[in-house]
Amino acid sequence: MQLVMQEEVERLQLELQNTITMYKQVCEELVQAQNQALLLSSESLEETKIVNASLKREEILRKFAAEEKTKYLKVMKELEEAKNKFSKESYERQMAELDVLRESIERQRIVDTLLSNDRRYRKYTMDEIKLATNFFAEDLIIGEGGYGKVYKCNLDHTPVAVKVLHQDAINKKEEFLKEVEILSQLHHPNMVLLLGACPESGCLVYEYMENGSLEDYLLKKNGKPPLPWFFRFRIVFEMACGLSFLHNSKPEPIVHRDIKPGNVLLDRNYVSKIADVGLAKLLVEVVPDNVTEYRESILAGTLHYMDPEYQRTGTVRPKSDVYAFGVITLQLITGRHARGLIVTVEDAITNGSFRDILDPSAGDWPLDETVELAQVALKCTALRCRDRPEIDTEVLPMLQRFSDAANASARMGRNSVSAPSQYYCPILQEIMDDPYIAADGFTYEYVAIKAWLSKHNVSPMTKLKLQHSVLTPNHTLRSAIQEWKSGVTF
Repeated sequence: MQLVMQEEVERLQLELQNTITMYKQVCEELVQAQNQALLLSSESLEETKIVNASLKREEILRKFAAEEKTKYLKVMKELEEAKNKFSKESYERQMAELDVLRESIERQRIVDTLLSNDRRYRKYTMDEIKLATNFFAEDLIIGEGGYGKVYKCNLDHTPVAVKVLHQDAINKKEEFLKEVEILSQLHHPNMVLLLGACPESGCLVYEYMENGSLEDYLLKKNGKPPLPWFFRFRIVFEMACGLSFLHNSKPEPIVHRDIKPGNVLLDRNYVSKIADVGLAKLLVEVVPDNVTEYRESILAGTLHYMDPEYQRTGTVRPKSDVYAFGVITLQLITGRHARGLIVTVEDAITNGSFRDILDPSAGDWPLDETVELAQVALKCTALRCRDRPEIDTEVLPMLQRFSDAANASARMGRNSVSAPSQYYCPILQEIMDDPYIAADGFTYEYVAIKAWLSKHNVSPMTKLKLQHSVLTPNHTLRSAIQEWKSGVTF
């Protein structure tokens, strides 16, 4: 458009120049005619007509020149307006491109901050991960999931589990970043602790769970011994504590969406911890049980543990995890596969044959408490979310009572390993004799935490910088440990 207008302007300028030239020529002729008229004023009338004709011609040319000038000014004005409009559109387009670039840079900055500048967990280099895993040796693999392989190795003289993201799993990158973001903020005795990450290779470093997953015991993998009933009662209680922590997280509740035996891990003291929050869904607010919101096009979870209402509507809620919790509880009671288990337990309770479906390898189950536990588990597996009980108010109080009973049975001398998890030093992983509270709020064996503080200024548990190095005796816990030891037969 600009080129066409430029050509038009040039044409008009040429015509104007020709007009001006003609005008000057006429003026010269007029002057000459006027001079001749003055000299020949006495001559014939014909010469006077010539002068009048020249004057008339001059007037016509003046009028023509004025019209051409008006046209020229009009074209110049239009050209200027076109230039201004073009400049404005060009500026707006450049600003839009700049905004897009700025947003892209900001997104990249956020990712870089998350992966490289976050102080909430330890950063490991690719070289450190390679050396620790012996360049990802096959004999160090202890598992494989949706993200990639999991290796057992040592970092900072501590046994750890390193989860390595598949190199070709580009579509899982967002989930990986989400898991780093979420896990770096989760600190609870029944949640697997994130110790660090390697941003450049896409690795997560977790605390190592020595006794593997609950699935190993339910399916009797790798020669795992059967879990006694009092272990199972306590595991159910600890799972509920972990879920309660997730569902009450601030500022947004966290829904795991893939609670299953393979994602419930056991440490060396058989304390259960929930793992693999990579599929978690952060909710802006808890969805009411009778409202269908937050529809998703892709369902996430594992068959037999997936909330039927979630499968039907695509709506994810905290009570979707409650359904899976109920199924796992029934598995711990019966030792059976999850497929068809709900109907089997319902029929056994109705027909009075509940004792026949109990897992005999767990020992002498307390029948009344076990029936009560099974009934609550069945409520957790109700088809509608609104019919499932609340973990905090309806389930945990009962499970606390069962867990206390299980610990009491253990104190009768059945197994010393069933000591409460808080009795163990997080550093030594041994029952404490002299517990002290550090600045991070965790309790440690005095000798162990003093040795740690002599070399480090961060928490052994959270890896965050400690505000001070003052240690406070935990007299209450010391008394509880001494009382427990006095009633245990080793």
